[in-house]
Amino acid sequence: MYGDPATVRKILTELGDTWAVVGLSSNERRAAYGVAEVLQRYGKRVVPVHPKAETVHGEKGYASLEEIPFDVDVVDVFVNSDLAVAVADEAVTIGAKAVWYQLGVIDEAAYERTRAAGLDMVMDRCPAIEIPRLG
Repeated sequence: MYGDPATVRKILTELGDTWAVVGLSSNERRAAYGVAEVLQRYGKRVVPVHPKAETVHGEKGYASLEEIPFDVDVVDVFVNSDLAVAVADEAVTIGAKAVWYQLGVIDEAAYERTRAAGLDMVMDRCPAIEIPRLG
């Protein structure tokens, strides 16, 4: 329900190539680091969003979504469920087109609010798993 194939395909292929990855740092052991690397291989611009605002994979980082000085198409969320709700709301505020919650992150209220605001949303999926499946 929160990751139907049509929405997954739309987000990965139609909504744009600038992805803000919330929770992405230079820690190579974190899942966000590897997922961002895969997204870059598939032509996505990956913008790190992390309190440390580190440069990761050659892209300047920002401490928050609001600090990014250009349009963001998709907000990919690598924070725990308690923080993910606020990130979805911030994605709406900055005018993103979609929100992607990673594996294990589900919040039905955030899904309803985000969809009601006109954004596409996927939860409990990983774009690094889904994008190679598109062929």
